[in-house]
Amino acid sequence: MMIEITMPRLSDTMEEGAIATWHKKAGDTVEEGDVLVEIETDKATMEYEAYESGTLAEILVEEGELVSIGTPIAKLDDGSGDSSSSDDSSDASKDRSESTTDEKPDAADADEQKAEQAEPEAPLADDAATHAAPKQDESAESDAQPEGERRFASPLVRKLARDYDLDLSTVTGSGPGGRIIRADIDPLLSEKPAASSSKEQKGDEGEPAAKAESKQAPAASADDERRGSQKEPISSIRRVIARRLGESAREIPHFFVTAVADAEELVKLRGSLNEQLVAAGRPKVSVNDLIVRAAALALREHPEVNASYVSDDADHILRHSRVNVGVAVASDAGLMVPVIDDADTKTVTQLGVETKKLAKLANEKKLSPTQMSGGTFTISNLGMFGVEEFTAIINPPEGAILAVGGTKQEAVVVDGEIVARHRMRYTLSSDHRIIDGALAAQFLQTLTRFIENPWTIIA
Repeated sequence: MMIEITMPRLSDTMEEGAIATWHKKAGDTVEEGDVLVEIETDKATMEYEAYESGTLAEILVEEGELVSIGTPIAKLDDGSGDSSSSDDSSDASKDRSESTTDEKPDAADADEQKAEQAEPEAPLADDAATHAAPKQDESAESDAQPEGERRFASPLVRKLARDYDLDLSTVTGSGPGGRIIRADIDPLLSEKPAASSSKEQKGDEGEPAAKAESKQAPAASADDERRGSQKEPISSIRRVIARRLGESAREIPHFFVTAVADAEELVKLRGSLNEQLVAAGRPKVSVNDLIVRAAALALREHPEVNASYVSDDADHILRHSRVNVGVAVASDAGLMVPVIDDADTKTVTQLGVETKKLAKLANEKKLSPTQMSGGTFTISNLGMFGVEEFTAIINPPEGAILAVGGTKQEAVVVDGEIVARHRMRYTLSSDHRIIDGALAAQFLQTLTRFIENPWTIIA
């Protein structure tokens, strides 16, 4: 039987994925559990294992191509010889493919064919993409639905309906089981030329690469030529980072509070601690490890900061009982924020080991969805780059993020004398919908107390 392998949902925010590397080629024998392909998601590059044994019959999506969840990416022959159910469920798709053998379809039609083969029919009201699974028999599914009660559409049609505000209740589907396909909505699309133009200029968020490429690119302007501008493709990870940070900056009312701490004792403690750790054959700790621990303890004292705003319509906010700290990592793929669970319960050494492990995985693009989600607070430290202070954008759905600058010696007055002391500045970006200025200031007071009395951090 021919088994259709579809693009899986590998993270909670994933809408599409790109094929990074195929570990098998057409004709190769595949065993259950073999790594079949590496997929670049919105968060990391992840290995995808085969759930069935057989022979890889065909690769449908080549390396570098970007497709939506549920789109067929390959076909696996399990060797049973029974292809009836697979054939029945995709007769219409096969007929369409065969009818266009001698005529190359445009990019949009090709994407629709992939999308229509990708998912079991889904109600229009349900925009969620389905997970990777062999396609079910369409005829049986359509028999189970009462006529006129619910209507179905291909994934491409559902997306176009959302993008162009189309009313699909007036459309009669001509696809299998009465499903609405792209050809059925062409009359509606032709009536919305202005919308079409605006949507095409909106960006390629969530669109397959082939569709994005099929749009006519604007001609290079004189300024672009003068600048020597060149187009450089961006990864799906970078695209999602751009979208989420843009949404955060636009939708969350940020306010910023900055404090400065005398970090002289912190620097001395770290030096002494590392001498003893090296002598014992244990890994060193960094200033950032101490800051993560101090921030986690401060969050435990101020649980109101360890919270999330739900929505304008909600009658509650979420206050988190666990302190899960995200640590911003600048990787080659872009900004990654792996999460350390229960940071307030771990020692500085444990935090250091875990942070280094997560940073290594981030740079290798091998973080799992679990390691990238569930955070309640984020710390971004640019001190190692010589930055004194900066402000950071909140990582939704968290309520705050701490931007930490470098530690450097400054001339300060101590007991009436001018002396050189290590000083550190940090800025708390807060969501003003759930955190008031006084609360942010109190949190920074507590954090400063820990930094200036560092033994309380490791006690």
